[in-house]
Amino acid sequence: MLTVNNLTMKFGGLTAVNNVSFTVHENSIFGLIGPNGAGKTTLFNIISGVLEPLSGRITFKEEEIQGLKPYQINMKGIARTYQKINLFNNMTVLENVMVGMHTKLKAGLLASITGMNFHEENEAYEQSLELLDFIGLSHAAENLAKNLSYGQQRLLEIGRALASEPALLLLDEPAAGMNTKEKNDLMDLVKKIKKSGVTILIIEHNMKVIMGIAECICVLNNGLKIAEGKPKEIQQNDDVIEAYLGGGYK
Repeated sequence: MLTVNNLTMKFGGLTAVNNVSFTVHENSIFGLIGPNGAGKTTLFNIISGVLEPLSGRITFKEEEIQGLKPYQINMKGIARTYQKINLFNNMTVLENVMVGMHTKLKAGLLASITGMNFHEENEAYEQSLELLDFIGLSHAAENLAKNLSYGQQRLLEIGRALASEPALLLLDEPAAGMNTKEKNDLMDLVKKIKKSGVTILIIEHNMKVIMGIAECICVLNNGLKIAEGKPKEIQQNDDVIEAYLGGGYK
């Protein structure tokens, strides 16, 4: 589904991503790990159109997408979350999800002003409620986003990303700051999202989470890809242990 081929990105004299290649297959959960500064989020920013790479190609569904704007990439079927929660705090939980549907709505500005798009808005409302039920936040639909717990806000960000009906979902450290129960619930949700037909590319520092859900893992260190394989293979890889996991993990 997604192929990253020889991707390179530099900031001044710093090479943040150095000739990285990997393939994310359809209907899979693909993990991306590495120590701080390894280039993971830079890679996400390139895939999602926030940054344009110095060189290399990104192919999504057999179409090159490097250099496209974020909204163009979203319309092609890629959505993402961010390390830092970025919700509309003074809007309701339901409204936040509905905002995520904007690329799928056909009505323009005139229809919004005149009310001619009532049918479409009603359909979006119902779909948003269904999505909130899917992620476990239907009970908080009318709450302001800022009043949710930290873990719930993380879930809402995922829900908003899912609202655009992506084929590929990029999750940037979704378990950050979560307690044990929230992490377990997140793992269940990610598996549920995959089961619904959405492919997932996830950055995560929590080893229990990434080893528990990813089917294949790519490891970056100082911008370079140092390993790729199944979770058990990554756990036993000496280069990975030295660069990231630490000797006490196995």
